[in-house]
Amino acid sequence: MQFRLFSFALIVLNCMEYSNCQAPSHRWRRNKRVSGIDGLTGQPPASPLSDRDICHQLRPREASYGAYPICKGCSVCSRDNGCVNCQPKLFLFLRRERMRQYGECLHDCPAGYYGMRSPEINMCSRCRIDNCESCFSKDFCTKCKSGFYLHKGRCFDKCPEGFAPLEDTMECGEGCEVGQWSEWGACTRRNKTCGYKWGLETRTRHIVKKPPKDTIPCPTIAESRMCKMAMRHCRRGNSGKHRSKEPKKKNKQRLRFRAQNQHSDHLASARSSQ
Repeated sequence: MQFRLFSFALIVLNCMEYSNCQAPSHRWRRNKRVSGIDGLTGQPPASPLSDRDICHQLRPREASYGAYPICKGCSVCSRDNGCVNCQPKLFLFLRRERMRQYGECLHDCPAGYYGMRSPEINMCSRCRIDNCESCFSKDFCTKCKSGFYLHKGRCFDKCPEGFAPLEDTMECGEGCEVGQWSEWGACTRRNKTCGYKWGLETRTRHIVKKPPKDTIPCPTIAESRMCKMAMRHCRRGNSGKHRSKEPKKKNKQRLRFRAQNQHSDHLASARSSQ
């Protein structure tokens, strides 16, 4: 019976010491300044101890402040900032909560970060690639955010030319391999190179390698653009109709002279009928 009472008394005393650690009182600080006696051992300390150091000795290793465990996996722990250094094989991740920053020791870095090992410390560093969800290094992505396709460690909203989007893996697969564009062809319209002011010129390219899947479309192999014809009027024999090469002024004068002659003939016939 006496042994049980003694054990219970020890538990109560430990709880009181731990509660004092969680909320250090002004009396503790005042006793240290006046007497200089360590509140834990009753002897003068070899070196001054702060409240943070004393609390670190008393609190359990799994203790937590706020929402995050600050000492789990830590080799060096701070009450205000959490983990300062981690145990081997763990990565130090700095998490921000409003204006404060907490250090956590993790086996794997969270999304958007990658693990970087060094002899001094293993850190979680942020991916520097746009639209990347997880990466292998700062310049090589392994998984893109939703709506983006992965291609050679980068993320694209549309796959580069020659590659096709694979919706099941959200990657850019090999598509059609095409050759170089040819030179622009002659400017034509209705299979004629003259007789019009504007026409179309075309260039083409050939498929060098077909895609492995029939569902992957090939890029365009022909394209056209508007062009201005070198010869506005056709020479005799180039088209079924002869187009005059005379200047516009002469054509207008000829039309005006023909209209005047027709008007004079009409007047003459009208007078003779009277």
